[in-house]
Amino acid sequence: PRPVRLGGGRRGRVDPYGFERPDDFDYASYEAFFSRYLVVLTRRAIKWSKLLKGKNSIQKSLKVKRYIRKGIPNEHRALIWMIVSGAQTNMEQNPGYYHRLLEGEKNDKLVEAIKTDMNRTFPDNIKFRRTADPCLQHTLYNVLVAYGHHNKAVGYCQGMNFIAGYLILITKNEEESFWLLDALIGRILPDYYSPAMMGLKTDQEVLGELVKLKVPAVAELMERHGVMWTLVVSRWFICLFIDILPVETVLRIWDCLFYEGSKIIFRVALTLIKQHQAFILEATNFPDICDKFKQITKGTFVTECHTFMQKIFTEPGTLSMTTIDKLRETCREKLLSQG
Repeated sequence: PRPVRLGGGRRGRVDPYGFERPDDFDYASYEAFFSRYLVVLTRRAIKWSKLLKGKNSIQKSLKVKRYIRKGIPNEHRALIWMIVSGAQTNMEQNPGYYHRLLEGEKNDKLVEAIKTDMNRTFPDNIKFRRTADPCLQHTLYNVLVAYGHHNKAVGYCQGMNFIAGYLILITKNEEESFWLLDALIGRILPDYYSPAMMGLKTDQEVLGELVKLKVPAVAELMERHGVMWTLVVSRWFICLFIDILPVETVLRIWDCLFYEGSKIIFRVALTLIKQHQAFILEATNFPDICDKFKQITKGTFVTECHTFMQKIFTEPGTLSMTTIDKLRETCREKLLSQG
């Protein structure tokens, strides 16, 4: 048996973020990838140090956008996410607001729903275990309860626990996680978590339309077998690729998501589909298609996060916000008329 080593790193049974590696984890290919990626990380860290010059501020610019696409070093990630998402400004303009939410009156139903999901959030992460010290479940609970009372229209819905959990792992700060969650749910992801989930439903249809334009054979296959997009991609949108793609890759996607907004999700989805077009087209029936969509989120293509991120900006071709907005409008109207 392999020696069980707790402690992060490439070889440990637990990754640097606290996630236990699955039994079938391919240590050899990960090792090969990571030694190459380490070179990239070192080079980027030097560039970022020069850019920040020890200051805790940054201005949005083409250079910064380019730097972010190439990945934010983990030690600067929380800071940069906070600044580029607008969360930092909101936090500074509302001092004490987060703590007032925690001290205020609570909605029992909301609190109960959040409590129910606590043990279901990252059971494979040692930092979220009840036995952990400090146990991040408590932090997660606070962030979700505060957010549910801050945004009553949304309250709490499944999926938010995973997103808040990732934010906590990166920021290691309760209040910052709250404001980043607010940036995502309030601004970056239009109407994904409201009870009707209209924004989420719309964006799944938008992806379907984009696939028609960019990978028509796959769209045709889906239609022929009556597979609705929501069946194969809803978790991509709701969980922003958490538990679907490797942690490092998810964080690289989020780097761009906070800076460039929701169109990054379409870039990632289209790249996964386009890159594996031949593989998906081998499917001959409904369950087969669903299985293929699970398979395309695994393997070296998605683990090699640096090349994967280069791919998402080339593979799907041009994708303007104007196109997405137009598609959102038509898809939304179509959904409302079906209502």
